[in-house]
Amino acid sequence: MSTRAMIEEILDQKRFAVTGVSRDPTKFGYKVFKTLKSSGYTAYAVNPDADDIDGDPCYPSLDNVPGKIDCVVTVTAPAVTEETMLTAGHLKIPYVWMQPGSDSTAAFNKARSFSIQIVSGGPCIMASIHERQARLAAQRSGS
Repeated sequence: MSTRAMIEEILDQKRFAVTGVSRDPTKFGYKVFKTLKSSGYTAYAVNPDADDIDGDPCYPSLDNVPGKIDCVVTVTAPAVTEETMLTAGHLKIPYVWMQPGSDSTAAFNKARSFSIQIVSGGPCIMASIHERQARLAAQRSGS
């Protein structure tokens, strides 16, 4: 499957967990989480060092997120992403989007060992969401 097709398949999902969410609005972990929420996705914040993000509950690990997760978006150091792939594999999460800088060969290989479908090495999920929204808006307007 091409990266473009994988991106579209992931963006068709509903429930995302964002690992490495930050309380700092200038950090990418915060921006990714907020972009998902404002774009109509169900987004769960995952960070063991935070209780909430602007009033939304923050879970210490993927194991604590209620219900099924369709995709994990990693905004963590590569070593943390590698550990996250073990948990994602055990939870049978079908997709992972490793944000640029959170990916590594080891994390990619761990995800593949669990048959997780992966986007890594770019692009950023926020850019892909905005591109998709612009494309859909153009289609609706007949452009």
